[in-house]
Amino acid sequence: MRSDAMKKGPQRAQHRALFYSMGYTRREVEQPMVGVVSSYNQIIPGHVHLDDLVEAVVRGVSMAGGTPVVFPAIGICDGLTMGHDGMRYVLASRELIADSVEVMACAHPFDALVMVTNCDKITPAMMMAALRLDVPSVVLSGGPMLAGEWRGRETDLMTVWEGVGQVAAGTMSEEEMVELEEACCPGCGSCAGMFTANSMNCLAEALGLALPGNGTIPAVSAARLRLAKAAGIKVMELLAAGVRPRQIATRAAFMNAIAVDMALGCSTNTILHVPAIAHEAGIQIPQQLFQEVSDRVPHLVNMSPAGPHHLDDLDRAGGVPGVMLRLAERGLVDLDVLTVTGQTLGQNLQSAVVRDEEIVRPFERPIHEQGGIAILYGNLAPDGAVVKQVAVAEQMRQRRGRARVFDREEEAVEAILGGAIVPGDIVVVRYEGPKGGPGMREMLAPTASIQGMGLGEEVALVTDGRFSGVTRGASIGHVSPEAADGGPLALVAEGDTILIDIPNRSLTLEVDEAELDRRRAAWTPPPLRVQTGYLARYARMVTSASTGAILSW
Repeated sequence: MRSDAMKKGPQRAQHRALFYSMGYTRREVEQPMVGVVSSYNQIIPGHVHLDDLVEAVVRGVSMAGGTPVVFPAIGICDGLTMGHDGMRYVLASRELIADSVEVMACAHPFDALVMVTNCDKITPAMMMAALRLDVPSVVLSGGPMLAGEWRGRETDLMTVWEGVGQVAAGTMSEEEMVELEEACCPGCGSCAGMFTANSMNCLAEALGLALPGNGTIPAVSAARLRLAKAAGIKVMELLAAGVRPRQIATRAAFMNAIAVDMALGCSTNTILHVPAIAHEAGIQIPQQLFQEVSDRVPHLVNMSPAGPHHLDDLDRAGGVPGVMLRLAERGLVDLDVLTVTGQTLGQNLQSAVVRDEEIVRPFERPIHEQGGIAILYGNLAPDGAVVKQVAVAEQMRQRRGRARVFDREEEAVEAILGGAIVPGDIVVVRYEGPKGGPGMREMLAPTASIQGMGLGEEVALVTDGRFSGVTRGASIGHVSPEAADGGPLALVAEGDTILIDIPNRSLTLEVDEAELDRRRAAWTPPPLRVQTGYLARYARMVTSASTGAILSW
């Protein structure tokens, strides 16, 4: 066993003594040791209940003859960091979490791992660590939050974010906002729509690194506790069979996950996370691959923020297995890939069903003929830009408009809420990329403000930052190269004309090339916004959003 390095033989007597000092029995020391990584904390709604799931995992491991050993991982709440400098740390925390799991699991050589996680950057970080370490592992999410209810309609976090703009526009009273903010998030779990957290939890399941149900079983359901026990039992079976994460997360499995991404209409953040996860397994997932899959996989599930449904609806309708069953009908997923069940995807799908065809649509009636995400190229984005095309109003899919240029998110929000942005404008927010931010902040505050001010079908936003999964509208992010690296976004001037053409996958700055050359010659790189600490190191090491914002060495 891997753990024998710290517990077996006469030279390890002192190591065993340390285990005994903590109350471990001789039998527990001799058994396989399973690290249970817990991101439980009291600052993220998706994590406040994870201690219960950790305990269930512990029971599962113990029932299967293993010795569970719990250790922590940090986590940051995207929602609580939105709109201020705290957001700079969120994407950067992904690498920090993966590194910390590596440190703990290598310093104490566990035989297997169960990753108890939830939410936006924690789940991809756990999968990155699993593939980097390549010891038998199961990923377990905390599950989604139930949708809220306010004045007779379902709500989620998107509702209250857009409500801020409605208050500014005078279409919602402050009293109504107080009611809404208390009603929209009714309990623990990852926010109820197909936002980034639930996108990644579903893709962990589609990739085969998590058990069926991982993405959709509600956080408050007893079925989630049973799933946690099953994860503890299953990791012991994987250990006995010698099945490792890289045997599961093959290139074919990643292609399956991308197909599910497009069918579900997942967050644009998947374009950052999936390549970063694959990178840990030595698999290259170029950004353009998402477009190729989107071209052939239709959008089948109309989830918030693009549509009316939430994760509990999808769970009742058949969950991720139901969606993959649909895709399998058209040969759009590889059924021979191995999963953490110990069986192939094809074997898993033998028990899959679609219970509601209004939620998981048949191919004859898709929500959209193409998948959820589109990749745009052009002189404004030579290395690409990303848009959640299924959340864009039809009249905004092709739009020519006047550039309104801001070098910070806060400046853009002030202009939007102050009434300075009018129909036909294209808000440009730059120097918010991985390096320039640093940390590639999410632009939910400006995009939600645009929607709340009633401008969602008249105003677009273009940025080298990124978006929350909550974002909807003509919101084009990940513009690469970023402005801080001298990308064309740095050359945009107030009043320039920008052409957005989503059907033709293009993003164009309609400025004469000679003029752009003149501006390029006059441009100088701005100093790093953060000069010390982790963010300064991150800014110096992070790569382009077009390659997943991974760290270079």
